[in-house]
Amino acid sequence: MDVRALIEGVRAGDRRAVARAISFVEDGDPDLERLSAGIYDATGRAATVGLTGAPGVGKSSLATGLVRLARADGRRVAVLAVDPTSPYTGGALLGDRVRMQEHATDPNVFIRSMATRGHLGGMALAAPEAVRVLDAAGYDLVVLETVGVGQAEVDVAAAADTAVVVLAPGSGDAVQMAKAGILEVADVFVVNKADQPGAGEVQRELRQMLHLGAVREWEPPVLGVSALEGEGMAELASAIRRHDAWAATSGARDAKRRARLLAEVGSLAAERFRRSAAAALEADPALADDLVARRVDPYAAAADLVGRAGA
Repeated sequence: MDVRALIEGVRAGDRRAVARAISFVEDGDPDLERLSAGIYDATGRAATVGLTGAPGVGKSSLATGLVRLARADGRRVAVLAVDPTSPYTGGALLGDRVRMQEHATDPNVFIRSMATRGHLGGMALAAPEAVRVLDAAGYDLVVLETVGVGQAEVDVAAAADTAVVVLAPGSGDAVQMAKAGILEVADVFVVNKADQPGAGEVQRELRQMLHLGAVREWEPPVLGVSALEGEGMAELASAIRRHDAWAATSGARDAKRRARLLAEVGSLAAERFRRSAAAALEADPALADDLVARRVDPYAAAADLVGRAGA
């Protein structure tokens, strides 16, 4: 499939073209720039929801429930299960397709596990590009699911319009999330498996942590949900819609998208310059020799490279 045909296929919502395009993103394909340029004007319409939390808290069950409710409203939905740590297969997240079998034959649901293998800048840049592919393909809602709790997951969750942080009783991960900074990016908190002992305690702990934090324009709700039983899912979908409506009317969504795009462009430019600088150093052994011999200091060498790049 040539790039022009791939672009047309994505914009037409062809599932095979969408899958191929996301593979372009994962692999950092040389034609990714042409693909991005060809679909960019068709993006910016999809609502995006990020689901993040420690393994085993039930993110996939929540994603399945959100897909079910969105389809009942007639919306086209895509689920992107993102593994920032796996360079090859996406690991256990491939099991998400098994857990979402009820949607497997629905032509208006697209489910994909994704890892980064060669994308310039890693998953923090690959995830937004993959979301744009799904956006251009006409999906109304894109759900980003991540594994683990760390900076990579914070970055991916922050790439969504609404970030949903998921916890479960007995996981003991609230403090870990606070250390990772995930509490600051959360728009909605979910305590899944709310029918189990200790769920109420986790909700109280979260509310206390929020109360002790800085005042925010949007107060993140703390919801108790049992995704497997379907309890609380309607309330979760309603909270996501309320946040989306608030973000749209307050200007927070546009500001977040603008900041995200500017940060993405800055990261792309920095990564390209890093590679260019590394190549220039390798091609100029004299500069490296001057550094080692202390004839040139690192700041001067960096200024030399920047000057060569015309920056």
